[in-house]
Amino acid sequence: MTGSLHDHLDLVRAPAVLSVVGDTLAGAAAAGHALTPRRALLPFASACLYAGGMALNDYADRHLDAVERPERPIPSGRVTERRALQVAVGLTAAGVGLAAAGGGARALAVAVPLAASVWTYDTVAKERAAGPLVMAACRGLDVLLGAGVGHLRAALPAAAGMAVHTAGVTYLSRGEVHGTTSSLAAGVAAATAAGGAVVGAGAVRRARAADGASHRTRVATAVAGVAAAGAYLATCLPRQVDAAITPSAQNAFAATKAGIRAMLPLQAAWSARGGSLASVGVLAGVEVAGRLLRRAGRAPGRAEMSET
Repeated sequence: MTGSLHDHLDLVRAPAVLSVVGDTLAGAAAAGHALTPRRALLPFASACLYAGGMALNDYADRHLDAVERPERPIPSGRVTERRALQVAVGLTAAGVGLAAAGGGARALAVAVPLAASVWTYDTVAKERAAGPLVMAACRGLDVLLGAGVGHLRAALPAAAGMAVHTAGVTYLSRGEVHGTTSSLAAGVAAATAAGGAVVGAGAVRRARAADGASHRTRVATAVAGVAAAGAYLATCLPRQVDAAITPSAQNAFAATKAGIRAMLPLQAAWSARGGSLASVGVLAGVEVAGRLLRRAGRAPGRAEMSET
């Protein structure tokens, strides 16, 4: 028994996979790379690496999930342990290959440590104190994948912004079963508020300083950046505040889920800061696709699975 397509989509957290496709777009925008057909392979590389990490996550957590999350594909018997590991290996290899095809040696030089970081998190670091930092490093490297070696410095602010958000989401996810703490959730909420303000203001500054751009383009860039930053804050900040007020497992889970969904508008905001309205438009389309996918896959009484 290897499981149905639906079971495999559950294994890799299909709706959540969309949360990574904008990382390389934000990194590429920061580095000044145009959105070409070849470079369009990089978001697919990110998606494969993320999905492979989700399969590996369930393989590594199979014994714990049998107690805490028996509905997941492996403990429920819908996907075998061996099959989950095969999916993890196959998708990781596909992700590294797509990175090389989309960005050449410069992208490959980032994809290899990114893949290694994903496997380190799932197999070694997740339950340790440094776990959220390793996960944050994975997200930061994914942004840098879009820039490639030689343009890493330009993409560091976007990588840092996505990494900080990811660390906060990961810390909150640790309270999905037994609850979080008010101080932790409040800290994450404060970081979210600061991050949204920084990227929104940065997009406005970028628009004002854009040499050679028309007035219309400058205005559109500023509006896109502010709107995306606002959408980011509206998506996850209220749930984080709820968790700070009442640090229950239910609120930690809701804040984690909202944090994952907020990745797309945050990536769009960083793309606008990099001056790429095309990437903002692509991410708006991905957001719509994600909403439709979640709606189609939602079943009564079944919660959406989180990133960890």
